[in-house]
Amino acid sequence: MDNQNEWLALATTLKLAGITTLILLIIGTPLAWYLSKLNTRFKVIIEALVALPLVLPPTVLGFYLLLLLSPTSGPGKFIHDLTGTSLAFSFTGILIGSVIYSLPFVVQPLQKAFEQLGDNLNEAGAMLSAGPIDRFFNITLPMTKASFITAASLGFAHTVGEFGVVLMIGGNIPGETRVLSIALFDQVEAMNYSTAHWLAASLLIGSIVMLTLVYLLNFKSEKTIIVRSIS
Repeated sequence: MDNQNEWLALATTLKLAGITTLILLIIGTPLAWYLSKLNTRFKVIIEALVALPLVLPPTVLGFYLLLLLSPTSGPGKFIHDLTGTSLAFSFTGILIGSVIYSLPFVVQPLQKAFEQLGDNLNEAGAMLSAGPIDRFFNITLPMTKASFITAASLGFAHTVGEFGVVLMIGGNIPGETRVLSIALFDQVEAMNYSTAHWLAASLLIGSIVMLTLVYLLNFKSEKTIIVRSIS
């Protein structure tokens, strides 16, 4: 990859994936905790809305987000009137789309981990006068560390591979909204297969490495739990 635009696309992709993952962990953790404790008929509706990006075509999600972020209607118009900037075709716009599109990849692993953890340990901590924040960082987080790593890895990897949502919301602006997947499409469309091979191989190898690390961490975590239970 010797083209400056491709390096810019790589930088934009890593920046987008990193910030998206951080935001998803911040908002996804309390949402996953809430869903793990929720016991009403409305739970399935909320879970369905969170999981919607898993089955909804990316272009459909991108289209409706583009309408919402447009400076002529909805929240996009409010932001444009307030700040004079447009969310559509901007890095902020694709960041919003990425957070929504990758949300289930972070929430679902955390929700399952919280459900499997149960309430006994936290209730014991409460009996010892430990506050909610203390219980989270000293009980919940250590016990579900592997799930947090999995959630972060999946959120990051999924954001790196985005195409339809980013293209619909952000277009193809070098240094702003042009990510690796769009750069790959451009190179294939221009029949520059040599550069396309480099881009495709980078995405492929990165995905394999990320998934391998996730499965390795999960395997070590399960092995540790088995050893502790035996001892």
